[in-house]
Amino acid sequence: MLRHVTFRAPSASLVARCTVRSFAAHRAGEGSLEPDEEEVKAARKWLANLDADAIRQKATCDVSFSRSSGPGGQNVNKVSSKATLRIPTSSLLPLLPKLIHQHVLNSRYHAAKSADVVVQADDSRKQTDNLNTCFRKLHDLIVEAVRAAVPGETSAETTKRVEDLQKAEKLHRRKAKEYQSKKKSARRGGGRDD
Repeated sequence: MLRHVTFRAPSASLVARCTVRSFAAHRAGEGSLEPDEEEVKAARKWLANLDADAIRQKATCDVSFSRSSGPGGQNVNKVSSKATLRIPTSSLLPLLPKLIHQHVLNSRYHAAKSADVVVQADDSRKQTDNLNTCFRKLHDLIVEAVRAAVPGETSAETTKRVEDLQKAEKLHRRKAKEYQSKKKSARRGGGRDD
């Protein structure tokens, strides 16, 4: 027995924001260019303000429950507790920063044929727990995509340390070259005073 529960977004304008052109450009891989600093800052700010329930409240989701497979006794055979969450990418991508669109589309949860993000969970005997697990997996996917696409901020101490190491390396390299130069000139006889 398969039950369908549908969550609809409070605003249909979110779906309209995703233009066909930008979606097709990201699908073709054109979004893989080096991100500019403003996009990176916006993505960091978005991640800092990300609420675990934001996607649940704003995206158009289709949730279905079915019987789990594998061990579990009679409960597995009688109760439809496995949760399957389907979110169309046209509903999900407008909610996310543009930098992570390609990472979401390349994730293992993206079904290319249906253009949906499909997340399943059957860890628990309860439908609500499995549904919450699906949304948690989706949240983890988004956080991992942001961390993969957005470079981390470098602290002032790390920047100073790197600059000091680069200066030390240049000085060491210059001394090594001078030493080699003196060694060669001594072989040629240019370094002896007769």
